Amino acid sequence: MELARGAAVAEQIAGWDTIWSEQETALQGDGESSEARLVEGLRTGEEWAYETLIQKFQQPVYNLVARLLADPAEACDVVQEVFLKVFRKIGSFRGDSSLKTWIYRIAVNEAHNHSRWHGRHHRNQVGLEDSGEARGVSESLVSPGVSPYEYVLGQEQQHLLEVALAELNPAFRSVLVLRDVEDLSYEEIAEVLQLPLGTVKSRILRGREALRRSMERQMEAKAEFQLSPQLVE
Repeated sequence: MELARGAAVAEQIAGWDTIWSEQETALQGDGESSEARLVEGLRTGEEWAYETLIQKFQQPVYNLVARLLADPAEACDVVQEVFLKVFRKIGSFRGDSSLKTWIYRIAVNEAHNHSRWHGRHHRNQVGLEDSGEARGVSESLVSPGVSPYEYVLGQEQQHLLEVALAELNPAFRSVLVLRDVEDLSYEEIAEVLQLPLGTVKSRILRGREALRRSMERQMEAKAEFQLSPQLVE
């Protein structure tokens, strides 16, 4: 009796393994069909689909949101809201764009909504600490063969870039992050932001120019500070 029950349990577990193996194999197929299966799994409430979505998009969405917010430390709360909306609205996803584009559109909207709310309620609060959570692990490790001077110089340039990016008009910051950080095509950016293609290209050009001027101002100010004579009492 016990052997029969054990055999039945083993057969059931083997069945589960087969189902999960089939799902993994399906998701490794061609991009469009695997995405369609993932969307269908989300719509029917399949646990594997939720786990796959989080595993695939959590870090990219976090990086995107953190760079769009004035305070990257608040990115976690916004990312949670993004995925809640994805889960609630997956039924309205029509497939006119890729799933990634659709999710990025939600993420950008949530980041902008949060920034507007934060601007209204926290105008007098100033963050004293800079959060580096949005940066990948590779950015915080010294590459082999890089001297301490080169590493510090690289970190300093990265800091100047992050500061300049944060100072940009949000309209420019969004297109630059999507293009130069997330590596989206012009067409994908137009879909995410719901903008004409010409507007996207124009904002990228103007945003890059504004970014360059901001970094130049920072470097000039730093050079003047370093060269100014220091009085000794």
